[in-house]
Amino acid sequence: MNRADKRTASSSTETTTRRRLLESAGLGLGLAGATGIVGAGSAAAAEPARDAEAHARGRSRREDGDADADSGTDPDPGPVTDQPLLDAHTHLIPEQTLDRDPLSADELISWMDAHGIDRAVVLALDSPESYPVQAPSWWILDQVESYPERLLPFCTIDPRTLVYEDDFGAVTELFDRYVERGMRGFGELKAGLAIDDPRLETLYERCVNYGLPILFHTDDKAMMDDVGLPRLEEVVASYPEVDFIAHAHAWWSHISADVGPDDRGDYPDGSIESGGRVPELLATYDNIYGDISGGSGWNALTRDPAYAQDFLSAHHDQLVFGTDYLAPGQEIPHLSLFERFDLSADAWANIRYRNIEGLIR
Repeated sequence: MNRADKRTASSSTETTTRRRLLESAGLGLGLAGATGIVGAGSAAAAEPARDAEAHARGRSRREDGDADADSGTDPDPGPVTDQPLLDAHTHLIPEQTLDRDPLSADELISWMDAHGIDRAVVLALDSPESYPVQAPSWWILDQVESYPERLLPFCTIDPRTLVYEDDFGAVTELFDRYVERGMRGFGELKAGLAIDDPRLETLYERCVNYGLPILFHTDDKAMMDDVGLPRLEEVVASYPEVDFIAHAHAWWSHISADVGPDDRGDYPDGSIESGGRVPELLATYDNIYGDISGGSGWNALTRDPAYAQDFLSAHHDQLVFGTDYLAPGQEIPHLSLFERFDLSADAWANIRYRNIEGLIR
């Protein structure tokens, strides 16, 4: 069953997850590397309709994508050099830290102008594990107000603040206030917890209600998982209404099948072994995306260029361009990717702007 067919099914998320549907059909998952190819086939699943209008528009665009490509009705995106570029992963930093100067909204815009970046997602950093200096959501919303057409704020709430929820409803109130102020997605979710920690469920459910994508950072210190990403898969399967955007070491090390425990916080080198969990998860679930930003994304796409060429060709409809820019003068090699790999104009358009545009609220 292709991806368009999957989306025509329906089911109650209260009783059924995508994993359970697959298992009931005899297509149980968890066999890491079973497909052994970059473009592994997708499996049957159900996905309920969303209430959020913005997310419905994104779903509709992706549902029509394969048909449009075949029929030629999709507008010609033009040469890559003329296409819009939306950076799905940037930050603003209020104080100097790690020998890096702070980064203001004005400085970010100047850097974007110098490098041909039209718009950027600006991610909050609320958890203590996220960075030595936090960039809280309320502050991010304040900073981007001067550039509403170019800077798109994502906000977060550390799940450990849920201790105030039962008695005061403080987290729900805060979440709703962020949405009212223009929150376009949830992230960067980088809390020092397992990715399936029960405290995260309330936040996942709020993102369901508002049709918000979640950009998360997974490594050996934050949003942790085991080798093979079983916890992530269970979360993705259990929340098919949420689009998850995966970032950092523990995700990108799994582009290869030969992952060890230490690789979840490192930059593995050498040739990529086919059958990795990243291509398998991308092929199986239509609500998981890869954020190619940072050293982890760059490393995954440059350690084995031949493999990366096939990977980009197979999964361009679930990859988003990003840089993880967070300090003045930071070197960003990702802008050279458009010259390193040979993709169609449509494939580059997906990575450069279409995919992330279809996800943000």
